[in-house]
Amino acid sequence: MSNVTLAMADKAIAAAIAKAIEIGSPSSISVIDSGRELVGFARMDGALLASVQISQAKAYTARSLNAATQDFGAFVQPGAPLFGLDVAHLAVGKPLITFGGGVPITVDGEVIGAVGVAGGYPDQDHEIASAGAAALEG
Repeated sequence: MSNVTLAMADKAIAAAIAKAIEIGSPSSISVIDSGRELVGFARMDGALLASVQISQAKAYTARSLNAATQDFGAFVQPGAPLFGLDVAHLAVGKPLITFGGGVPITVDGEVIGAVGVAGGYPDQDHEIASAGAAALEG
């Protein structure tokens, strides 16, 4: 299995920072490997203090579910098929985030890690995380 290296994490973070600057959203950016461990992190000047942990949780969620975090919001609402998923995982001490900002990194059809971004609105965070992941995907 391939994995995210430090050099790859640095490249993803640089691309994410460029996008965050472009859209005016100071952010925290986390890059994790296939085992859901942190490889790289950056907190831009002006990013919210809470964004540090939230960005890591978004990356963790994207890798755990092998999907963008924004894809799960509708499924965890009351009456939906995955209601409670976002809090059930707290039993192992890790939150799952079900709004935009976490994106898996896929290379040659294999998920090798994820990028998590927090600091803006969920759509902005998703756009920034997508830019980071895309820097490694092609």
